[in-house]
Amino acid sequence: MGKIPVFQTPDLDRAESRMRPGKDHPHAYLGTDQRKLVEILTGDHGAVLNLGLSHGAIADRLDALAREAAAGMGEPVVVDERFEMRVETARGKLPCPFGHPGLYRKTRIELRRLDTGETLAWTDLAAHLIRAHGFYQGTGSPFRLDPKDVARILDL
Repeated sequence: MGKIPVFQTPDLDRAESRMRPGKDHPHAYLGTDQRKLVEILTGDHGAVLNLGLSHGAIADRLDALAREAAAGMGEPVVVDERFEMRVETARGKLPCPFGHPGLYRKTRIELRRLDTGETLAWTDLAAHLIRAHGFYQGTGSPFRLDPKDVARILDL
């Protein structure tokens, strides 16, 4: 899915069904968000455009910060003299819920801005979802990254 769709397709229906909460994954990627996947995608896409950014630029920054923080090997490190960060890695890998090829390490990247105390948390898969699909996850998802918050906290 290279372009942001303007209507819900059968492929998006299948992806959405994989993202809804279930007994094996109670929060899932959509959290408590009841909107159709296409509505979530177009809403976040509009927000990113209004910020003058691209999904790729946001994902690149998240990936770069995660790489620097990984040097701490699970311990907190200061990155760019502005962020305290920590990366936790678990065994196993996760597939992209859109059906995109590849598996992504189970990580949790935590960032706290030192001057404001604001925080972000994301995963390796979340950065892929943003870059490849323009998907920031649904409201109520523990890894929801609102584009406006990401831009503000990271000074993008």
